[in-house]
Amino acid sequence: MPTVTPFVPQRITVHLGSPDSYTANVTVPFSDYVKNVASSEIYPTWDESALRANIYAIVSFALNRIYTEFYRSRGYDFDITSSTAYDQAFVNGRSYFENISRLVDELFNDYLRRPGFAEPLAAKFCNGTTVTCEGLSQWGSQNLAQQGYSTTQILRSYYGNVEIVNNAPIRGISSSYPGTPLRRGSSGPNVVVVQVELNRIAQNYPAIPKLASVDGIYGSRTEASVRRFQEIFGLSPDGVVGKATWYALVRLYTAVTSLSELRSQGQQFYSISWEYPNSIYQGESGDKVRHLQYMLSVLSAYIPSIPPVQIDGIYGPATADAVIAAQRWFGLPETGSSVDSATWDAIYDQFSGIENTSLRNAETFPAAQNNAVPAFSGSRAPQRNRYANTSTMTQFPGRDLTIGNQDPIKQEVVR
Repeated sequence: MPTVTPFVPQRITVHLGSPDSYTANVTVPFSDYVKNVASSEIYPTWDESALRANIYAIVSFALNRIYTEFYRSRGYDFDITSSTAYDQAFVNGRSYFENISRLVDELFNDYLRRPGFAEPLAAKFCNGTTVTCEGLSQWGSQNLAQQGYSTTQILRSYYGNVEIVNNAPIRGISSSYPGTPLRRGSSGPNVVVVQVELNRIAQNYPAIPKLASVDGIYGSRTEASVRRFQEIFGLSPDGVVGKATWYALVRLYTAVTSLSELRSQGQQFYSISWEYPNSIYQGESGDKVRHLQYMLSVLSAYIPSIPPVQIDGIYGPATADAVIAAQRWFGLPETGSSVDSATWDAIYDQFSGIENTSLRNAETFPAAQNNAVPAFSGSRAPQRNRYANTSTMTQFPGRDLTIGNQDPIKQEVVR
């Protein structure tokens, strides 16, 4: 099944002002952009562990903007702005500090992500003195460095459980749209992207028919689902995924998964269909079991009689106990050793209700956090002065669909 591997772009286009201001765009090498922002945002005299932590945050935030096509999916012709009310400080034409330049050359294709998730972390930060926010405090990171904290310890102090992806591939792609419309008869990874987005959006918009199989084949069911999506969102209902439909899917997918938020639902289940997968039995393992465990872990945070379950993909006794508890709660036969369609649907319906209400009101999700699955959030109140409009957006030009479970990126888990 195709999986998502983000990559680092060769170049990034910066709008020299707020998104709707009539100012110029500049396109620069991505590493030069990071050097510029780091030289504008932080002090070169800081301890190296603090400098590294801030550079990781700068890279990850910029890659998240690119990954989600935060601006391009809205019709803008740039990837990020220079306004600190929305993004990061960029001063066109400025010089770089030598030590910062050296560190960026080492780190510009490394980024942060939650363990088990695909997207670069929306690693928000602020200076921590005149402005505070959810995320890294720049001056606070230096204070921790002076106390002897390592880079990884600083990052975990502000972002929680994160890992560093090292040596991400560098590509020249600037947008995710495949260049030609997808229609009935099309096949391949881009069709998988469409099918996954449709299935996830359908959780919030049940009138969109879900696809029982995410198979990369653009058949009649995919066409019907696309057409209904187009009808709901005011697009020409031709069942063809052209550029307008592609980016509408991108916008809605990122909105419902909060990929552009620091608290993101994440893309752990990128290739998983939410439809019932046929009976699941104790002793089985794999993605569908992990999916079941994930939903049960959500329920356990809100229904005390359902015990927490580890999301390990193995249907063992602990998972069976959680299934029995759920079946008892829903008044279903207490099989436990198997999950039939009635049990799956009951669990999913309750999970969907929680996600669309409590979780989208930025409540903490303790059971998920204990299993390395981050909390959800919906539209959040803007932070003061920085990231004022970061409630919803998009999907990704920096994604490389590779077959199987191969991951060419080396990972360093932040300890």
